Amino acid sequence: MDYDQEKLQEFKDYNKTQFLASQFESELVKLTEAQELADSDPEMAELAVEEIAQLTKQLQDQWDEMDKIVESNKEEEKKPYGVMLEVRAGAGGDEASLFAAELAGMYLKYAEVQGWPTVRNNVSATEAGGYKEASFEIMGSAVYDDLRYETGVHRVQRIPATEKQGRIHTSTASVAILPMRKKPTIEINPSDIDSEFSRAGGAGGQNVNKVETAVRLIHRPTGIDVRCENDRSQLKNRIKAMEMLTAKLEAIFEEEQAAKHAAVRKGQIGTGDRSEKIRTYNFPQNRITDHRIKESWHTVEATLAGALGPIVEAMKAAAAAGDEAVAE
Repeated sequence: MDYDQEKLQEFKDYNKTQFLASQFESELVKLTEAQELADSDPEMAELAVEEIAQLTKQLQDQWDEMDKIVESNKEEEKKPYGVMLEVRAGAGGDEASLFAAELAGMYLKYAEVQGWPTVRNNVSATEAGGYKEASFEIMGSAVYDDLRYETGVHRVQRIPATEKQGRIHTSTASVAILPMRKKPTIEINPSDIDSEFSRAGGAGGQNVNKVETAVRLIHRPTGIDVRCENDRSQLKNRIKAMEMLTAKLEAIFEEEQAAKHAAVRKGQIGTGDRSEKIRTYNFPQNRITDHRIKESWHTVEATLAGALGPIVEAMKAAAAAGDEAVAE
């Protein structure tokens, strides 16, 4: 019985199938010997038939098991091991930057409750104490499933502390949830990337390092850039920045693919576009409204304090219901 030698080598190289592969080769030797015996000695052929049949079935079962393990691992590698959370202040000046910081805090607190490790990659703070833009990593196999529907423009309606006449202001901040995978789904040409190095900045823009450890990567074909200053090592920041850039480019590719099929996918919750206005946080009425599923919660302060669970579950339920409709 012939087996694909390249695939067998793959089984031998993969740590989860190495032992099974060694057993497989041993059994394969036994099968070869039994077949040779049957061919050379007609008197032994009848006795060897049963052993050949047993070894053949055993080998096929082992092969199928190794194949299943490797394919399962490949599927696992496609799943995000975490996400890059990116928040940016939109329209509304200082109030927008404060709201962006509150949104980032909401996701980080939710992650803490879920037991998901987080890493700060880059924060550009404002004098008002908010975020002009910020990037964080949240690690965990369930993170993307929980937060994938948070991408889009979030709007806040409230009376700012600096407002003298009690008028309600409307400000916005954008959120992007970018999946991070062990194996990228796209190829990036290294020659398309420019690198810049600078000192990592502290609060108020003060330099906290005397060496240029912060890394900024620019992808020339798209104009997308990322910055990482989390580590004191320039090399580690460069590696992390490349992961961030890859996640951004993959997200753009996936958005383009989703847009092509949006018209036929009834179950889609919004477009997944970062320019889409998805949710409003109305402080005077203590109401959060998600415009995609047209559902509201009267828990503004609790939600911003990290109690995001009810919204997460509602979004996942709506997505599941839509997928079932598509399947029908």
